[in-house]
Amino acid sequence: MKARADKLGRMVSLVKLQLRLSEWQLAHLRQQERSLQDEQEWLVGALNEGKPPAGSSSDSIARRLNRTSVGARVVKEQASRQLDQVRAETRRVKQLEEVAKAALADKVRDAEKRALEEMTGTSLTVRAWTPRPASRTKT
Repeated sequence: MKARADKLGRMVSLVKLQLRLSEWQLAHLRQQERSLQDEQEWLVGALNEGKPPAGSSSDSIARRLNRTSVGARVVKEQASRQLDQVRAETRRVKQLEEVAKAALADKVRDAEKRALEEMTGTSLTVRAWTPRPASRTKT
């Protein structure tokens, strides 16, 4: 029981680290998405002003806006998939924590049982297999 509880504890730690990595990746994708949206807003504003910034034409700004829009859609799709992965990993962490908690409880019960056996000097498992004396009834 001890080895199982220890292994499950290590698995929980590893899965939690994977979850943190997935959450970081999601945050990074959302940051990319925000920066692309900001760039889109700036480009739309530049096109709407009628005067493109120095060194740019309205055609080049339109092409850049198109590339930015495509990139924003791709990043949004990736963020959606990453969010699904984060949710799945969160469920997995919770499940593994419950299993590890149960294994740890079993480990504690076994340790308490052994301690009780040592204190009483008898093995409860041996006592369960030994035949009990027949009770005598008076007639």
